[in-house]
Amino acid sequence: MNSLSHALSGLMTRIVGPGALTGLARLSGGANMESWAFDWAGGAYVLRRAPSADYMVGRPYGHADEAALVIAAHGARVKAPEVVGVLADGDGMGTGYVMRRVIAEVNPAKILADPPPSLLTDLGRELARIHAIPADTIPAAIPLMDTAAALAELKARFVDYGGDRPVIALAIRWCEDHLPTPADPVLVHGDYRMGNIMVDAGGLAVVLDWELAHRGDAHEDLAFGCMTVWRFGRIDRPAFGVGSLEQYFAAYEAAGGVKVDRDRFRFWLVYRTLWWALGCLQMGQAWRSGADPTIERVVIGRRTAEQELDLLLLLEAEAPADERDRPLSSSPPDALPPAGEPTNREMVQAVRDWLAEEIKPGAEGHGKFQVAVAMNALGIVIRDLDAGVRAENRALSTALLSGAVTLAEPGLLARLRRAVLDKCAVDSPKYAALMRVRESWVS
Repeated sequence: MNSLSHALSGLMTRIVGPGALTGLARLSGGANMESWAFDWAGGAYVLRRAPSADYMVGRPYGHADEAALVIAAHGARVKAPEVVGVLADGDGMGTGYVMRRVIAEVNPAKILADPPPSLLTDLGRELARIHAIPADTIPAAIPLMDTAAALAELKARFVDYGGDRPVIALAIRWCEDHLPTPADPVLVHGDYRMGNIMVDAGGLAVVLDWELAHRGDAHEDLAFGCMTVWRFGRIDRPAFGVGSLEQYFAAYEAAGGVKVDRDRFRFWLVYRTLWWALGCLQMGQAWRSGADPTIERVVIGRRTAEQELDLLLLLEAEAPADERDRPLSSSPPDALPPAGEPTNREMVQAVRDWLAEEIKPGAEGHGKFQVAVAMNALGIVIRDLDAGVRAENRALSTALLSGAVTLAEPGLLARLRRAVLDKCAVDSPKYAALMRVRESWVS
């Protein structure tokens, strides 16, 4: 951190003026980039950066263009951060930019426990403003999304990752069969959801994380924040975990957004759930290759099961009524209690208990977050060793991907339901949707 402090002091002197760096601390949020909060000359700031070129491999544009886009959004009255400077090669900190820090709440659980009355209206208004950002102010590097090409790329990644998860194959085939006609392109934020907004008593305070922005269909943004995973347990409130879709759509349209097409919205809800399922698998690949060795990556790789559950909930209506009513088979029986030398499960449990009792109480900041992630990883291993269930089935995946097998196949929906229930119970036992479908699928 000393080298970062020295380099950051030089940068701030260059872009703001003389001062002293205080309070430098890494923020725990952010799945891909680092964020550092600090104070300088009486002002509060955040550094957003990629510490090395490896973090930017495969991205369509770099931080200079991202910063320019955020500046354009701020200039269009969107509640975007105020960028004060962009890192240069000579700064020695990788790539990134510095923003003024907004003091507000970002934790979705805290926001959703008592959301400001205006929040859903604010979310609709801000998204309409994002979609209205003048095209001539958007950096040329911001790409135009070709939905068919993007879906083909997701399919290729699925095959590259093994092509053996049946629910993902089912979703790819559904998207291919329901591909919408191209829409008039607007600026799409690409990650507009709880976790990427900050809220204060007055409502929505700032929209964060613009790294996935592109030009494309407005309905993609409309759908993304309504995915089950981004409702953070408030699954009875389909718009961001805050309220109803009708309220959200009305607020968006009243602020100048396009007329919402429900079929197009449904396509993007399935597509972006599929996209995140493959994104989770990609996180695991990034860890396996050594491109990103952090423990967060390998744990997120196991969240694919959540998205498979959500995809099946979205697509089960495609099955005949008698298949939707078919009872599920039983889960595998519990194993006998161990005897003799400690089992692998018990060894892992011992390490997890040690982290919980000896390490976590003394950890602080990002270190404490990493200990919690490590404990989560070991919990997954323990449950996996107990259950012995797998999600892979290449033959079925291939048949679903080709359309040779559909949800009209007798017994298939019940098999898929049982498989995703058992896998999600291992990987994400507290996932709110899992608790809900146990009531509807198993009863």
